[in-house]
Amino acid sequence: QVHPVASGGGSVEAGGSLRLSCEFREYPGEKYCMGWFRQAPGKEREGVAAIDSDGTITYADSVKGRFTISQDNAKNTLYLQMNSLKPEDTAMYYCAADVNPVFIVEIPFIEHWGQGTQVTVSS
Repeated sequence: QVHPVASGGGSVEAGGSLRLSCEFREYPGEKYCMGWFRQAPGKEREGVAAIDSDGTITYADSVKGRFTISQDNAKNTLYLQMNSLKPEDTAMYYCAADVNPVFIVEIPFIEHWGQGTQVTVSS
């Protein structure tokens, strides 16, 4: 079982930083694509950052220049470094993995999801 487990969320003031981690119980494999999504109360889940199996990285426009996605295959871990946080970044953050690029697969059909970690940014 891949069973990703996300951690690292918390409460920070605007302008602060957090680093989210997503540890995969079993490394899904080099052919898998991974990413981070978020869902704010009353809103749909949206893609934040993704890294494809060929290393291609994609960011949502709202986080470009502030967030950085990376992975450590030796540790079976996916990261999301979040800098210059804004109140509108407040959401539950989820990691995900699929054999296809996660920004292309419709969200309900993405194969593996972590349990979510809450990020709260105060103004």
